[in-house]
Amino acid sequence: NPITITEPSMTRFIMSLDEAVDLVLFAFENGVSGDILVQKAPACTIEVLAKAVTELFAPGHEIKVIGIRHGEKMYETLLTNEECANAIDMGDFYRVPCDKRDLNYDKYFKDGDTKRNTLTEFNSSNTELLDVEQVKEKLLSLAYIREELEAFKENKR
Repeated sequence: NPITITEPSMTRFIMSLDEAVDLVLFAFENGVSGDILVQKAPACTIEVLAKAVTELFAPGHEIKVIGIRHGEKMYETLLTNEECANAIDMGDFYRVPCDKRDLNYDKYFKDGDTKRNTLTEFNSSNTELLDVEQVKEKLLSLAYIREELEAFKENKR
């Protein structure tokens, strides 16, 4: 059967299990209760991902576009415009500190914050987009993908 994709231009973040664990460990070491921590992960289009998988496992295999489904998003947003206003760039991660202001809003009527972070939104369309070769390289960096590929090649013999 062909691989089916809904909308080729949709983007999704790419993160391995090890990278997800690294994010959790980074959050434990660098965050405080209530903070949002986001890894600066690359993304790719669904079409690029499908092509990378077929090139690795079944070169020339058919990819069929079936059309976008109700409620499907074109891209993923990890940090909104409002969250980005307070985001702290920590290298490979963004940290959005928890808002722990007291309820004395009087001081905010007299003194505001004139500086705003230049980052407006962090989503899978405005991050680094990987091409087919980069996605294949990322997939091949994962031991379980290499094992599956070997098993797949053995079964074809």
